[in-house]
Amino acid sequence: MSDQPVVIIDDLHKSFGEREVLKGINLKVNAGEVVCIIGPSGSGKSTLLRCVNQLETTTSGTITVLGQDITDENVDIDALRTRVGMVFQQFNLFANMNVLKNCTVAQRKVLGRSEAEAREIAMKNLAHVGLEDRGDARPSELSGGQQQRVAIARALSMSPDILLFDEPTSALDPELVGDVLKVMRELAEEGMTMMVVTHEMAFARDVADRVIFMDDGVIVEEGPAAQVINAPTQERTQQFLRRVLDPTHSGE
Repeated sequence: MSDQPVVIIDDLHKSFGEREVLKGINLKVNAGEVVCIIGPSGSGKSTLLRCVNQLETTTSGTITVLGQDITDENVDIDALRTRVGMVFQQFNLFANMNVLKNCTVAQRKVLGRSEAEAREIAMKNLAHVGLEDRGDARPSELSGGQQQRVAIARALSMSPDILLFDEPTSALDPELVGDVLKVMRELAEEGMTMMVVTHEMAFARDVADRVIFMDDGVIVEEGPAAQVINAPTQERTQQFLRRVLDPTHSGE
């Protein structure tokens, strides 16, 4: 991990009409760092992530990604998104294309790679996620966990500098979660810069360099993963973790 920031978020506010969802977020993510963002539903976690690749426009404040102010109205968003990969809760694969085509279409159309080069890169990344033998399959022929691993391979095939994961396992049956988390662990070990919104506390504790706890549009607590999850200092963080880690409590 380097101290070179890939993402710098400065006093970020985001409103939907009268409702302010992000209330002055300040955050830096360094190259090679894995930052997990946890918190209750409605705390602004996914909105924060979507602002980092401008799927949501900001209301005020600035976000600098790879040295470029992406909140500038003149920024080339398409060029930005070639460098910032995103994996969604719902896999968002093209149902009418096979797995291989899902992983090559953006390479060819956006990056201008040849068919042979795009295919070679796609196959390498499908092998990375353990699905090199499913290139001809349609998404409907795959399990949810396999579809999510294809989505990761597709994002990797664009050769991004940072990957954003928005609750990548929350739509999966419990027995399929492990395969997706295994791929994410391997990416972290390889030095991929990652921002991960997740409710998988064991993953956050074991893999993240830093954990951010958000509630009601603000960062309540942040620090090394083990400290925030095992020994949080803020009462609101403690309350949240008691609920999600203790099965006798109802979830948030």
